[in-house]
Amino acid sequence: MSTLMLPVRGNYLDEGFSLWSWLSSVDHKRIAILYTISITMFFFVGGVAASLIRLNLVTPTGDFVSAETYNKLFTMHGVIMVWFFLIPSIPSTLGNFLVPLMIGARDMAFPRLNLASWYLYIGGGLFTVGALIAGGVDTGWTFYTPYSTMFSNTHVIAAAAGVFIVGFSSILTGINFIVTIHKMRAPGMTWFRLPLFIWSMYATAIIFVLATPVLAMTLFLLAIERFAGVGVFDPALGGDPLLFQHLFWFYSHPAVYVMILPAMGVASEIITCFARKNVFAYRSMAFAVLAIAVIGFLVWGHHMFVAGTSVYSSIVFSILSFLVAIPSAIKVFNWTATLYKGSIHFEAPMLYLLGFVGLFTVGGMTGLFLASLALDVHLHDTYFVIAHFHYIMVGGSVMAFLGAIHFWWPKITGRMYSDRWARFAAIVVFIGFNLTFFPQFVLGYLGMPRRYHEYPPEFQVLNVLSSAGASVLAVGYLLPLLYLLWSLKYGPRATANPWGATGLEWQTSSPPPVDNFASIPIVTAPPYQYEPPEGPHPNPSAGQKGEGSEGAVGARDGLS
Repeated sequence: MSTLMLPVRGNYLDEGFSLWSWLSSVDHKRIAILYTISITMFFFVGGVAASLIRLNLVTPTGDFVSAETYNKLFTMHGVIMVWFFLIPSIPSTLGNFLVPLMIGARDMAFPRLNLASWYLYIGGGLFTVGALIAGGVDTGWTFYTPYSTMFSNTHVIAAAAGVFIVGFSSILTGINFIVTIHKMRAPGMTWFRLPLFIWSMYATAIIFVLATPVLAMTLFLLAIERFAGVGVFDPALGGDPLLFQHLFWFYSHPAVYVMILPAMGVASEIITCFARKNVFAYRSMAFAVLAIAVIGFLVWGHHMFVAGTSVYSSIVFSILSFLVAIPSAIKVFNWTATLYKGSIHFEAPMLYLLGFVGLFTVGGMTGLFLASLALDVHLHDTYFVIAHFHYIMVGGSVMAFLGAIHFWWPKITGRMYSDRWARFAAIVVFIGFNLTFFPQFVLGYLGMPRRYHEYPPEFQVLNVLSSAGASVLAVGYLLPLLYLLWSLKYGPRATANPWGATGLEWQTSSPPPVDNFASIPIVTAPPYQYEPPEGPHPNPSAGQKGEGSEGAVGARDGLS
């Protein structure tokens, strides 16, 4: 079996540590690290805003911050978390790092475009942070008209400009992923030999390219109306405020799947590895990913059931919203079937992903409540919506992101971390999350509206419980930052394949060389080649038969 030999260079971390060498690098792995550092910083800024919100809600009178400051805090939290963390979190970090490795390529199709996308991301962040420093924004992360165009005296245009710019970063990333996956797969890497993580990145890239321009146009029109008085959304000028909602949610509901589809790809990779079983019904999982992406474009109207849309269109959107739950349920059932009779290893990545499956299931089931017309009238704009959204986005996306970081950390850094601390952190995050957001389901059912600075005294006990949970959750998020940073210097050296996983990324050294592979791999088998281990709990670091790597690729050069 022939392979194309490439010049062997050191790993990507050894090629100089000067700031300029990183800021000018077109290596997809270094760009992924730049994204990871940037996204982590935004995550903690958004987390500080969330902490201040929960502190204010400890008392019914909301005496910690003023009403105006409260509005700016939840806007800052939403804008930063949605557009500067959740949407780019997995695609721009792990997607950037892993897509070329998983398909046997040397780099992304457009390396310079990849670097440009990071600079656009940082540029958009600077605009938004500038708006926050200058006095903040009080419209909420949705920038709803007519308040954002006619009444708000805050820095709406600057914040919208930041989101507008970061949208182009998403578009460039999506184009890069699509071309890379189509054109740069290793010999023998057919579509149905792609790992499910690649399928999820491909579906996410399609949404990036097709939906993000709609958001860009919407924010541009908002700025034009606010700045120049052109009547687009203002009814006094011949506009329609509902037009903004249609345009905004046409992007923003597919954006929900931008946040969750990569998490689903991560779940498929980690669950099959730590269950030591092949993915159950691989093709149905791949088609379910595409179905979620397609149907996700058709359900935006369920955000507008109480906005004055016709009953007939609401019925259609309700049916479509129930329909999109089917491929999501396929994913959950297939993960469960993959776990069935598996030899499950409860290392930290697996704990995070088991938490992800449970929390995502709760979020998905409660989404069906909001897809029902009669229930949505009662629950709309209450804390039930807040809880549902966070069970999907935080319980889903963030848990999967943390699981992915722990799973691929040895490959990225060449270092192992303390599994004991990592498992403890996973349990703390799971407990803290449920303590924070499950009481909000009850608050919403009882009628507490979201975005309110004050609330009736009878809701205080549940709000105190939620704020206490947020404190536990904050500790759970800080712990990985501490022990992962510690591992960079003191962690044991990682082998090429510490988990005994299959996939091309595990067939090269940890961390990978600059060119990813010493020779172009040739793929000769499906992506998952696990066999049940003979013993009750083998050591995956020993490279036992469960790796299945001999059948996965025809070239294994570069192993440490």
